[in-house]
Parts: sequence; structure tokens; C-alpha cells
Amino acid sequence: MGIDFENALAFRFKDGKLQPILQPHIPDFETLLHIDKQKEELRKNTLKLVKGLPAHDALLWGDRGTGKSSLVKSMLGLFGKDGLRMVQIYQMDIIHISDLYELLRGTQKKFILFFDDLSFEHHDEQVNILKSLLDGDVEERPPNVVVYVTSNRRNLMEESEREEKFPEEGRIQVVSLVERFGIRLGFFSFGKREYLDIVKNYVKIKGLSINEEELTQRALKWASQRQGFSGRTAYQFVRDLEGELMLKSYKWLP
Repeated sequence: MGIDFENALAFRFKDGKLQPILQPHIPDFETLLHIDKQKEELRKNTLKLVKGLPAHDALLWGDRGTGKSSLVKSMLGLFGKDGLRMVQIYQMDIIHISDLYELLRGTQKKFILFFDDLSFEHHDEQVNILKSLLDGDVEERPPNVVVYVTSNRRNLMEESEREEKFPEEGRIQVVSLVERFGIRLGFFSFGKREYLDIVKNYVKIKGLSINEEELTQRALKWASQRQGFSGRTAYQFVRDLEGELMLKSYKWLP
């Protein structure tokens, strides 16, 4: 039985096999705030892929909770109807990439190979495999495939606390990997204003009714008790607020 690329938008690649994701999480591109430059650059690059034009691999790096993964996944909402598909690949399965090529080669769909939250230790052999995947392997990559990677680290590498015998060798390895990404987008922590903008936007989308002053006070208190000002913190706060307001709507509650 063949792979249903027509009806499934997203897949996992695990143990050399493609598994359709029946309920993919597809964030709304328009609701991602305060990353306008990054949004436009990735949208334009993905449009090139969908149109069969030369497109770059992309590295999205930076602080946690700033929208890197959400931006990548939002591409399915923009271009899924035009034949874009996404394959999430876990780091442990990098070694099976050549098997994936054979599954995707020759299809009419266009694919983003998505590596989320990727990082390596120094001298990790997976680095060389990924370098070959991006550029340099004997096998030619299918023309309908790009690689999008998110990472909290600009160079994809864990910081080494021990003194290395050949530090220059490690530096060259890092640079040669990162240079293979034609697009490198940085994401940085939000301030209080940006955080509150995102909170208010989520509240509007969900149709929640709450006094603005109270909303601000509660949102700031939530952020101070957690990871600070980020899109993820804003989402978690509004999710908690939504649940609380729904609970209060039940008449049997005090």
C-alpha cells in the first residue's frame, strides 16, 4: 500500500518509515506576532519551493518560546492546499535519511524536512550526516525537498566546558555545518510590551471576556512566576485563563 501524500499533510519519519499524522498542529501564520521579518523571509522561501523554484534550507535559532517551531508549522496552513507536505524527523533518525529520499523522490508534492529543537555534542557523528544531507553527499537530494531546522543554539552545538585537544577542528566542523543553511533567522526574547500584545491577541482569538487592567495584572504575574516574557508563556497563560473562566460559568461552582 502506497503512502497517502494526497490526503495527509504531515508525517513522522521513524525507524526508516513514514507515518501520517492525522491531526497535525498548524498554527495560524497571521497570529504570530513580533517576528514579521522572519515570517516574510520563510514564507517567501517556502513559496519558491511550492512553485518549483530554487529554495534554501533554513536554520531558525534563538530563544525559547519565540515562535520558531510555530512559524515552520504554519507553512502548512499557507501552502498545504498547493501541495506542500511536512515530514518531522527526530535527531536519532538522521542516519536513515537516505531511506527517506527514496520515498519522496519523484512525487509531485513538495516537502519540508523538519528537525525541531536540534543540537549536537562536539564531534557527534550525526553532524557529518546532516552536513551530507544538506550539501555534499554522493547521492543527489530530491529537488522537491528542503530542510528546516530549529535550535536554541546559533551554531547547533552544545557549549563545551572541557578543554579540547583540537579546538580549531571543532570550530571548523561547526562553521561548515551552519554555512550550509542559505537562510539563518534569529529569534530573540520579547519584552513586556510584546508579551502583552501576544496575550491580548490570544484572548481576542478565543473570544474571552475580561477587564483589560485585570488581564494585564494577571498576565504579568503569570510571567514573573515562569519563564519570563515569551510567546509560549503567553499561550500558557491564556490557556489557563480560558479554563478558569469556563469553570466559573458552571452554576454549581461557588
